[in-house]
Amino acid sequence: MLVDRLWPRGLNRAAASIDLWLKDLAPSLPLRRWFNQDPSKWPEFRERYAEELAAKRIALSALAGAAYRGRVTLLFGARDTKHNTAVALQRYLVDRHA
Repeated sequence: MLVDRLWPRGLNRAAASIDLWLKDLAPSLPLRRWFNQDPSKWPEFRERYAEELAAKRIALSALAGAAYRGRVTLLFGARDTKHNTAVALQRYLVDRHA
């Protein structure tokens, strides 16, 4: 499942094995622009993103339903493997269901 608003550069849509593109779970454009992949802003980004996610119950339900049926892999378009939407979303879900 792709959880970014933009399609990742260099990833061919025909060759990608993406079952679902959850654009609705991606951070808002203003939040993405503010964060700008700056690791020093990571803690605050996660807080702001969590606030946005709290308002996206329908999209979160779709993700939860898919996870209930089986393994879910969250894909992201950022180069940074530690500070990206998929990591923040995964931590949000774990924190809320732990």
